[in-house]
Amino acid sequence: MLGREKKEHQSYIEIVLFICALLCVAAVVIITIFVLVSALPLFKEVRLSDFLFSTHWLPTSRKDPGFGILSFIIGSLYVTFGALVIAVPLGIATAIFLAEMSTPKMAEVLGSAVQLLAGIPSVIYGFFGVMVIAPKVRQLFGGSGYSVMSASIVLAIMILPTIISISEVAISAVPKGYKEASLSLGASKWQTIFKVILPAARPGILASIGLGIGRAVGETTAVLMVGGNAPIMPKGLTSMVRTLTMNIATDMGYASGLHRTALFATGGVLFVFIMLLNIFVQVIQKKVKKDI
Repeated sequence: MLGREKKEHQSYIEIVLFICALLCVAAVVIITIFVLVSALPLFKEVRLSDFLFSTHWLPTSRKDPGFGILSFIIGSLYVTFGALVIAVPLGIATAIFLAEMSTPKMAEVLGSAVQLLAGIPSVIYGFFGVMVIAPKVRQLFGGSGYSVMSASIVLAIMILPTIISISEVAISAVPKGYKEASLSLGASKWQTIFKVILPAARPGILASIGLGIGRAVGETTAVLMVGGNAPIMPKGLTSMVRTLTMNIATDMGYASGLHRTALFATGGVLFVFIMLLNIFVQVIQKKVKKDI
């Protein structure tokens, strides 16, 4: 009798968990449909090629309206790539130190600092960028200071906690036997870390980088404050920039008609980009796991 009740209780829990999973899937499907349905009317008036590969963005102009978002796509790629160049080496190095070299007390203190860094609101990062990073960039490299470089530095700081935390977990999860076997064969500590531990932790490290890219691409407030928000094609690290998210945040408050539809289409491009990125990361992870 007790066994039967226990099975019924487990079946109820499974149903609840299944419903929760369905709700998550349904949320993704509903958001996807909403964005696509809101964006499709734009392409009755504007060709897809003009939308994706033109830099002419003048949605409110009556004489020569333009809905090209190429400069925003390039701006997003520049800023994201710049953030990764800074954050990935620094984040992985910090994760290695926390997992393999620090004392338990030091790891606890540094881990708490990383978690605190993750909890800081993005607008605070933006203030820091405006008051500290942008003036330094202006002083050292010229320009206005509100640029691709400033936005990349701010984003790098913001995605560091994600890369550090997940990479540390991945490195710590490598079986101790791998390390002991490598050391017993005469390999040094550094050789063991770079040739045994890091390759074994690659799937988790790649996941951290993928999540970091998603955070960088989707960030709005901090980048809006330090990027310059100029709807132009960025020509260098000191050039002002407007990303896809910045464009939506800037124009949505007053947009209407075809202009508003173009912003939904911009969101659709951003959504597709992040979805393709997640698929790419998953494929790479599966390939890496097979090679290990």
